[in-house]
Amino acid sequence: MKIYTKTGDKGTSSLYNGERRDKDDAIFEALGTTDELTSNIGLAIEFLEEDSIWGPHMIDKLVHIQCLLQDVGSNLATPRQKTSESRLARTAFDISHVSKLEEWIDELDEDLPKLTQFILPSGGKASASLHIARSVCRRAERRIQPLARDDICDDSVAIFLNRLSDFLFNAARWIAHKQNKPERIYKKF
Repeated sequence: MKIYTKTGDKGTSSLYNGERRDKDDAIFEALGTTDELTSNIGLAIEFLEEDSIWGPHMIDKLVHIQCLLQDVGSNLATPRQKTSESRLARTAFDISHVSKLEEWIDELDEDLPKLTQFILPSGGKASASLHIARSVCRRAERRIQPLARDDICDDSVAIFLNRLSDFLFNAARWIAHKQNKPERIYKKF
């Protein structure tokens, strides 16, 4: 199978339901941003591979999240108004994924020093790359919010991304803490 199809050469692309839309459509903006998020998480995983003690604990969670982000993409590529019930059922995003993130956030939180000041993205390569992923996640959330509001995607997708940015923040802090890498503190100049 060839990687190129030439069907998008005129500036449109296809959704899961077969509908073609302009490549700069809000759905493709959201899909592109979640893809960018997955790639940034992949970079963080590569940095974590260098840490044989703490890396595996976090890598398993991050790979799980990358898989869930593929499911987010499937949900986004299946607009609710113009899609058959069977396709909607196949791409529904289960709200229980949010509970799993909350569980992981709480686990990490128990192991972290209390946050009393604003921190800057820092704490080593793995931590800093997780902060980049967090900021991309916030952008993905902003791209998806109008789609959820207009009932184009499941509300659970927007909620998941909101919680995911919290997880990525705690994950960045946790790995910096475990690797004994200092987090830079915000100072007003």
